Amino acid sequence: MLKHLAIGNYALIDSLSISFDDGFSAITGETGAGKSILLGALGFVLGERSDSSIMLDESKKCTVEATFVVDNERFKSFFEENDLDFDEELILRRELTPTKKSRAFINDTPVTAQQLKELGNQLVDIHSQHDSLLLTNADFQLKIVDDAADNTLLLLDYQQVYHKFVSLRNELKSLREMSQKNVAENDFLAFQLDELVKADLQDGEYEEVSQRLELLENAEEVKTLLAQSTNLLQDSEISILNQLNELKSTVERLRRYIPEAEQYLERLESTKIELKDIAQDLDSLQDSTQFDAESLSEIQERFDLIQRLMLKHHVQNYEDLLRIREELQQKVGAFANIDEQIAKKEQEFKECEKELAQLADNLSVKRKKVKVSFEKSVTEILKQLKMPHAVFEIAISDNTEFSETGKDKVRFMFSANKGVKPDDMSRVASGGELSRLMLAIKAVAAESNYIPTLIFDEIDTGVSGEVASKLGDIMQKMGESLQIISITHLPQIASKAKNHFFVYKDESEQKSRSCIRLLSHDERVTEIAKMLSNDKITPEAIRAAEVLIKS
Repeated sequence: MLKHLAIGNYALIDSLSISFDDGFSAITGETGAGKSILLGALGFVLGERSDSSIMLDESKKCTVEATFVVDNERFKSFFEENDLDFDEELILRRELTPTKKSRAFINDTPVTAQQLKELGNQLVDIHSQHDSLLLTNADFQLKIVDDAADNTLLLLDYQQVYHKFVSLRNELKSLREMSQKNVAENDFLAFQLDELVKADLQDGEYEEVSQRLELLENAEEVKTLLAQSTNLLQDSEISILNQLNELKSTVERLRRYIPEAEQYLERLESTKIELKDIAQDLDSLQDSTQFDAESLSEIQERFDLIQRLMLKHHVQNYEDLLRIREELQQKVGAFANIDEQIAKKEQEFKECEKELAQLADNLSVKRKKVKVSFEKSVTEILKQLKMPHAVFEIAISDNTEFSETGKDKVRFMFSANKGVKPDDMSRVASGGELSRLMLAIKAVAAESNYIPTLIFDEIDTGVSGEVASKLGDIMQKMGESLQIISITHLPQIASKAKNHFFVYKDESEQKSRSCIRLLSHDERVTEIAKMLSNDKITPEAIRAAEVLIKS
C-alpha cells in the first residue's frame, strides 16, 4: 500500500509531505485547490510521461518520492528480473532537473522510466471518471475475467507456448513457399555449384597460381638474373668471394701490428660462409628454373579458369568466389532435403499446437468457472446502487483461431431495464450507468486483484443521495481487502472514510500554493457540513455531518 508521498517543486506544490493509512481514505477540497495535482504527482513518480511545465520554479529540481509497503511474494519476480534489491519498504523516486533531464530510482538504484512504470502499474490502479469507457474495451473485459479467475501464471505459460507456435507456423510457411519455387531456379543454382565444385578451388590457390604463372612467363629473364648473381658472387675473377679472400689476407697481416684486428677476421669468415650459402642457393635456383611450355600451359589454363569464374560471379577477389560456392552449397542442400525439413517442422508444429490447445482449454475452463459468481456479485452491487432491474452477464464464446490470450472471446452484456435482454455494454450503457458498472466490477475484482492500492478520482460524478451513500459503503467494504483512496465531492462518501484529507490553496504568499492536511474529527465534521450546505455552516449541517460520520 501507499504509505507516504513527498512532493517538491511540482505545479502549485512548493513542498508537501503526506502519510496514508490502510483501508478507505477520502480526499476533498474546492475545485481548483489541487486535488488533480496530487494525482499528477503520483502518476509522475509511477512512471507516467513528464513535462517540463510541471516545475513550479524552473531553476530548481522537481522531486516526487512515494513509499510503499509491499508483499515480497507478489513482487519477487520483478525485482529478480531487473536485478534489484528487494525491501518490504519500497521507495520510488523521480526527479526532473532544471535542464529538463528526468531521472528515476527504485530503492535508490537508478532505473529507466519504463521500469518505473512497469512496477508502478503493479502498485497502484488510478481510476478516473473517464476510465469507465474502458469497460467497453474487449481486452480490458478479458483482463477483468482473468484476474477474477486467477489466470495470471497460466496465461504466462500459454503465451510462451503461443509465441513458439507463431514462430513455428512462420517457419513452416517459409519452407512450403521455398518448396513451391520454380524448379528451374534450383537447377540453375545446382549448375552453378557443379561448375565451382568441379573447379576444385583451394584456399590460397589464386595467389600461388599467379606467382607461378609470372615465374614461368619470365623464366629466361629469371635464369639470366640468377646467372649474373652467381657470377658476381663467385664465378668471375673479381667476384665478391675472391675479393673477400684478399681482404682476409690483408687483415691477417694487419693483425701483427693491431691485435684487435682478430675480431674482424672472425666476422669476415662468418660473412664468407653466408655468401657461399647464398651462392649455392642461387645456383640451385638457376638449375631448377627452366622454361617448360607444358607447365606454362597448365598454369595459364588454371589461372584463366579462376579469372573466368570470378568474372561470371561478379566478384573482385578470390575469397568472395569461395564464399559464393559455400552459399550455393547451402541453398542447393536446403532445397535437396526440403521435404524432410517440412515433415520435421510439421511434427513440431502439431505437438506445439496440441500443447497450446490444452492450455487454451485450461484458461477457458477457469474463465467459465468464475463467470457465474462474478456476474452474480456485480449484479447485486448494481442493485445496491439503485439499479434494481440491472442484469450483468459475461458472454464467453470460442474463436476459431488462437490469439495471445487463448481462444475465448469475452463480452460484457448489460441491461438496466426490466424485461430487456442484456446486450453488448458498448451499445446499451449510458455514461452514468458505466460509472456505476465500473465501480461494481472494480469492487468484485478487488477480491482477487493483486494491485494493493486503488484510487478513485471523482468516480461519483453524476450521483447523489442514497446512491452516493451506497457508493461510500462499497468503497468502505473494498477497504477491508486493499487500500482505497477516493477523491470526492460528495459528503456521503467522505463520511464513510477511515481518514479524511483536505486539499486547499494557501494564498498568504505572492503565489498560490496547493496544500493538504489530515483532518481531525472536529475539522472533518466542519468540512462535511460545508459540503452539505454549500459552504454555509449551520447547526443543522453540523448535526447532519455528525450523523453521517457516525453511520
